[in-house]
Amino acid sequence: MQNFSQKLDHFFGITKRGSTVKRELLAGLVTFLSLAYILAVNPTMLGGNGAFETGIDVGSVFMATALAAGITTILMGIYAKLPVALAPGMGVNAFFALTVCAPWGFNKSWQFALAAVLISGIIFVIISLTGVRKAVINAIPMNMKYAVGGGIGCFIAFIGLVNSGLIYVDTTSALPQLGNFSSPVLLIGLAGIIITAILMIKKVKGSIFFGLVATAVIGLVCHLFGVSELSAAGVELLPNFDNISFAIPSLAPTFGKAFGSFGEVLTTFDGWVIIVMFLFVDFFDTAGTLVAIGTQADLINDKGEIEGADRAFMVDSVGTVIGGVLGTSTVTSYIESSTGIEAGGRTGLVAVTTGVLLVLAIFFAPLLSVVTSVVTGPALVIVGVLMASNFKKIDWSDFTIAVPAFFTIIGMILTYSIANGMALGFIMYLVCEIAAGKAKEVKPAMWVLPFFFVAYFIFSAIV
Repeated sequence: MQNFSQKLDHFFGITKRGSTVKRELLAGLVTFLSLAYILAVNPTMLGGNGAFETGIDVGSVFMATALAAGITTILMGIYAKLPVALAPGMGVNAFFALTVCAPWGFNKSWQFALAAVLISGIIFVIISLTGVRKAVINAIPMNMKYAVGGGIGCFIAFIGLVNSGLIYVDTTSALPQLGNFSSPVLLIGLAGIIITAILMIKKVKGSIFFGLVATAVIGLVCHLFGVSELSAAGVELLPNFDNISFAIPSLAPTFGKAFGSFGEVLTTFDGWVIIVMFLFVDFFDTAGTLVAIGTQADLINDKGEIEGADRAFMVDSVGTVIGGVLGTSTVTSYIESSTGIEAGGRTGLVAVTTGVLLVLAIFFAPLLSVVTSVVTGPALVIVGVLMASNFKKIDWSDFTIAVPAFFTIIGMILTYSIANGMALGFIMYLVCEIAAGKAKEVKPAMWVLPFFFVAYFIFSAIV
């Protein structure tokens, strides 16, 4: 046993980074608990969030989520040797279901969406090999990156508030209203938000996961007492024991289905718009996470570069390919990895531990059937709060920055589309830079993207 521990130490450089095997294993468990909520949230997100269903098999998505996250996280630990966990990203899954597949969005099939994910992953692998990824990331102003991240957070929180019953969207006026406080669903959702917020304030490891579990338990107790009222959206039952299936879901409904829509994605304008959106969100999700994690874990070298960053980008790219093939949205690095670092983790052994636990979570798949959109709603709200922290990094005193940032954020929320918000923000960025006499300072990529989005709006209006 001691010899095995020494081999782990040598391979991962545990002592060199000031840690121990025991501490690394514990940090891996902490990281798993912090992001385990995605195993329940991602299937319900891709399934359509109550008021709208994509048609994708939720059980299969659970399997794809657990396997893609587990395999990629293990690969991150072994190849990049970083304490970073990966899983299908929040925000990208909302874009998948509520922009690509929804009738009010691109109105594409889930197979089309998976094909776009897979193609974006393949492109990611290519640009990671060539170094283009770094160049594009550097071309986007930091303020715009913060606006996109914060805007997606607000978008996700809005979905969570609707699912929790706190916000009700009137179909006759299409305007959001305060939910009915006599509804058991609203009260359960509100209780879930409060419980999760308290856990976060108390700095409990895995707060979002345990908040989700608490919300599900409250729903099950309500069912035992005969409460089975439909949710405010009129489509979701409260969690109940009768829905539990003890069979492990099959991966067959989604595995490899992306390949059938390759041609349609590659030969349509909509397809390329969607691919660019998937690429963009993953670009900055990963870059921002790695910078934050690298700084926290003191993994920045003398040149200001993150140790193993190139390998981390490659793993992230491969993870998206794996996810697309298995049947889930874009896989990306998770900021929740910071909880493991806070617990003392410093090496890839943290990621390997987390990855193994994610794969083992497959055996808990039967519990997924009691996780409704009401249960995941509070988790989405808290995730949105965390992502909204990006707003404080935006220089609101500079109107040239404030206008495009505001359009990005408000566009995502009011048009119920991440794509529309990003498009409006990037167009306004170029307009403001030209108006401020800073056109020469705009990098090439920031000239191309706004015109691409203008074409997207024109094309959408024509068809």
